Amino acid sequence: MTTIVIGSRASNLAKAQVRAFLAPLRERFPEVSFAHRVILEAGDRDRRSPLPGVSAVNGGSAFSSEQEAALARGDVDAVVHSLKDLPTANPPGLVLLPPPGREDVRDALCGSTLAGLRQGARVGTGAPRRIAQLLAVRPDLELVPIRGNVPPRLKKIETMGLDAVVLAVAGLRRLGLEGSVGEILPLDLFPPSPGQGALGIQVREDNAVAREILSTTGDLAVDAHVRAERALLAELHGGCSVPVGAYAESRPDGQLSLTAQVTSLNGTERVSGTLAGSSAEPEKLGAALATELIGQGARSILDAVRSADRDQLS
Repeated sequence: MTTIVIGSRASNLAKAQVRAFLAPLRERFPEVSFAHRVILEAGDRDRRSPLPGVSAVNGGSAFSSEQEAALARGDVDAVVHSLKDLPTANPPGLVLLPPPGREDVRDALCGSTLAGLRQGARVGTGAPRRIAQLLAVRPDLELVPIRGNVPPRLKKIETMGLDAVVLAVAGLRRLGLEGSVGEILPLDLFPPSPGQGALGIQVREDNAVAREILSTTGDLAVDAHVRAERALLAELHGGCSVPVGAYAESRPDGQLSLTAQVTSLNGTERVSGTLAGSSAEPEKLGAALATELIGQGARSILDAVRSADRDQLS
């Protein structure tokens, strides 16, 4: 019997994502044995220290590097990531398969609605993008850095005396925690991290068996969406620790529409744009919109963010 070993992080969300990914594969390939192996990442071992910025092009991620190393060594045959955690370039010898569909891309405010937050309310989030976008809309808010898995972050509303926390709708739904949502934040003001809501199915390029079997669940339309979003991020030389939001949609005419926003950390500067292009060339569309945002001043905003990040880690 063929055995395919799937790696993931140790969180309940990561395990839920693996179960959801494997369910149709187990039905489709009863002759294949699918196993799951947990891999501990640096971001999971240390939840207090500031996380280093993630290079979109050639840097590692505190939430993916150990899994990628295990995959490259052959310890596992594939890894199921949250796609938004992955740098936009694969390490040599590794490739991404088309994602198996996509959950809701939006963010949610848990514990309150945006309008219901009192003046100076304390809102928990550790993501620079979410901090920047919240301050752009509500500069009076006190943003409190929090880290950890989804359920512990929800509990911090009580344990830390927060008025609300911001989390991805996708993670809440995958864990059956939709009842915690106070408000789903609008995409025009809170565009998500590139790839949010999608799984990143990573395999070794030379593992033909795993590639053939695991690719059968791939959604080519979603693949075009996330490729456009990640190409934009790569062109901006950003990573998951910078305030870049982007989402792509398929239009009725068959073209792909990509919307993106770059926001300064204090929320006072925003550049945004929307561009349409061929769904057959999503990377070209992403790069074109990134160039448009750079022309509006996105580069200087991101340079200031990286400088602040270096100061925090030094």
